[in-house]
Amino acid sequence: MDDIEELEKHFINRSNWLRAAVLGANDGILSTASIAIGVAAASDIRDQIVLASLAGLVAGALSMAAGEYVSVSSQTDVENADIEREKEELEQMPEVELKELAKIYERRGVKKETALEVAKQLTEHNALEAHMIDELGINEISQAKPLQAAFVSGASFTFGGLLPFLVSYFLPVKQMIFYQYGFAILFLVILGGLSAKIGGAPIWKAISRITFWGTVAMGLTALIGYLFNINVN
Repeated sequence: MDDIEELEKHFINRSNWLRAAVLGANDGILSTASIAIGVAAASDIRDQIVLASLAGLVAGALSMAAGEYVSVSSQTDVENADIEREKEELEQMPEVELKELAKIYERRGVKKETALEVAKQLTEHNALEAHMIDELGINEISQAKPLQAAFVSGASFTFGGLLPFLVSYFLPVKQMIFYQYGFAILFLVILGGLSAKIGGAPIWKAISRITFWGTVAMGLTALIGYLFNINVN
C-alpha cells in the first residue's frame, strides 16, 4: 500500500495556489525592482528611489490581490452558471444526459456496453458530480477559489516587492541600478528554484525562464529612464 501511495505522488493539487504565489512574487520582485531602476536612472537621491519603490510595492500588492479576486471570481461565475445549467438538464432530460455521459467514456476508449454501465453507476452515485468532472472538467482541484487566489497573490507580491525595496533602502545609491538588477536576478533564481521544487517541475528550466524575462523587463525600464533623462532631483 505504501508503495502505491509513493508511486501516486502528484503535485497538481498545488497548481492553483502555486500559480498565484509565483505570479505574485515574480511581479512583486520585477515591478518594484524595475521602478527603483527606472527612478535611479534619472535620480541619485535615495529618498525618491525609496518612495517610488514603496509606492509601487503598496499599489502593486493591492492591485494584484484585487485583480486576482475579480478575475478568479469571473471564472467562478462561469463555473456556477454551467453547473446550474447541468442541474436543470439532469432534471429535465436524464436519459439524454446519461447517453451523453456514456459517449464521453466511449470517446476515451471504453467499449459501448461498458461505457453505458459506468455512466449508469456514476449517475446513481452522484449524477451532478459525474457530469461536472467528465463533461464540464470541473473538480475540487481545478475549481476556482477567488479568496485564496487574492490572498496568496497579494501576500506573495508584498514579500517579493519587499526584497528590492530593502535593497533601495540600504545599499549605496551610486550603484543602485546594478544592485537592484543583481539582487533581483538572485531573488528570481531562488523563486524559480523553489516554485519548481514545490511543483515537481524541472528546476533549471524554471530558473532560466524567470531570469530571462526578468532581465528583459528591468533592462527596458532602465533604458526608458536613460532615454527620457528626466531630472527628478
